[in-house]
Amino acid sequence: MSFFKKILSVIKYYLIPFVVLFLSCNSEKKEPKTEKPNIVFIFTDDQTYSSIHALGNNEIVTPALDKLVNEGTTFTHAYNMGAWNGAVCAASRAMIVSGRFVWRANEFRQNWVKGDSASFQKSWPKLMESQGYKTYMTGKWHVDAPAKTLFNNTVHIRPGMPGDAWDHSSMKAKFDSLSKLEHANTEDIMPNGYNRPKSKNDTTWSPFDTSKGGFWKGGKHWSEVVKDDALNFINDAKSQDDPFFMYLAFNAPHDPRQAPKEFVDMYPLENISVPKSFLPEYPYRKDIANGNNLRDEALAPFPRTEYAIKVHKQEYYASITHVDKQIGLIIDALKASGKMDNTYVFLTSDHGLAMGRHGLLGKQTLFDHSIRPPLIVAGPNIPKGKKTDADVYLQDVMATSLDIAGVEKPNYVEFNSFLDIAKGEADKSHYPSIYGAYLDVQRMIRKDGFKLLVYPAIKKVLLFDLNKDPEEMNDIANTPSHKEKVKLLFKDLMALQKDMGDPLDLESIYELL
Repeated sequence: MSFFKKILSVIKYYLIPFVVLFLSCNSEKKEPKTEKPNIVFIFTDDQTYSSIHALGNNEIVTPALDKLVNEGTTFTHAYNMGAWNGAVCAASRAMIVSGRFVWRANEFRQNWVKGDSASFQKSWPKLMESQGYKTYMTGKWHVDAPAKTLFNNTVHIRPGMPGDAWDHSSMKAKFDSLSKLEHANTEDIMPNGYNRPKSKNDTTWSPFDTSKGGFWKGGKHWSEVVKDDALNFINDAKSQDDPFFMYLAFNAPHDPRQAPKEFVDMYPLENISVPKSFLPEYPYRKDIANGNNLRDEALAPFPRTEYAIKVHKQEYYASITHVDKQIGLIIDALKASGKMDNTYVFLTSDHGLAMGRHGLLGKQTLFDHSIRPPLIVAGPNIPKGKKTDADVYLQDVMATSLDIAGVEKPNYVEFNSFLDIAKGEADKSHYPSIYGAYLDVQRMIRKDGFKLLVYPAIKKVLLFDLNKDPEEMNDIANTPSHKEKVKLLFKDLMALQKDMGDPLDLESIYELL
């Protein structure tokens, strides 16, 4: 073999593998690196669907939430399924963390109470962690499972209510003790902040007086604490590559509805309207477990006055505007961190609130004002400024986040992902009807533009045409033209009860129709 042929064979021997290796390395570098998106879940408390300026409330100031509405897609018809006790917050949160419908969530949470470690692994944060997410939680928890066990990192875990007079158990004990006294009424035991204002001269309470405790307890408003915690986490996450799941749970605007004075001053009483469905007293409230001993309803005097409702709305709006500012600072920090382009933000609340509508204050009914919160999602491939009226449950956020994270939804997660609807790939609800329940004293089905309410204790059935009567003021259950609609919806409701594992028997009421 000549000298040149030997050189050529040597070059081929060494060069060809090198070229192959070089090309393969280059091809690997050209493949785009797929990064799991971050998930930020922002959870307010007691915030009704009609409490955002950009969604039609011209009385309230919510610049941060308005911006989020414009930057994402809003589900205008999101619902909480109900509750097995007066603490509707707790039921709502148990459903979203477990992924189970209301009655099965109530059964499953007993495993949490027992400290069953296997049940902890079936929770929302643990499912996210299974796909490499760093999980973080701050704020109101109010779930029977220990947050410190479920999340990688927790800061300032708050109870459902601040202590002192605002604790639900303490209030219930006071009401129970009252029943044993011969000459006493609810006013005798009301702590400061309840049963007021009785008149325009009532100055027994101030939402910006830090000495009143409540959400001022500790020296800094709890909404600001959650914001500071979130900013610290976002700052630390800037230098990390792992995807994160943030669960940011504000106590506001739950009572005591407190905010700095500058926010209260934004809402002069003369600029606040009285709700269209205002009543001095809801005629069936004691029949549906909304009596004087219900803590939420005891906040204002009976019968309701227009002045008292305006004052409570003033404090409600101020609390929302204050928390809106904190949310805005969190969103700004996400954008500044460089993480926002690969982050999905969900904003919702655990349920709604009556705030004077139908003569009620709380969330222990199945009227829309009490079961519908706002629900906004923003992130990659989510249309901006879009609104959809597809029916969803607020707890669908859990299933949707699993969808985004690439977690295969377990069989025990009963709620559905709405990611396809949010992206505009579908426009119809994944639920043929919406179910609602409260204790054994209220049941509801919402379907085809109608809502059927059932009050079993008094065998009362109500029907509302929601397209013509969105405020649910005109009961048409007894009109001859709607009797067949009542029967059809009642049958559908009983079928839903079986699907939900609802133990309440309504057959005897149906037979009376």
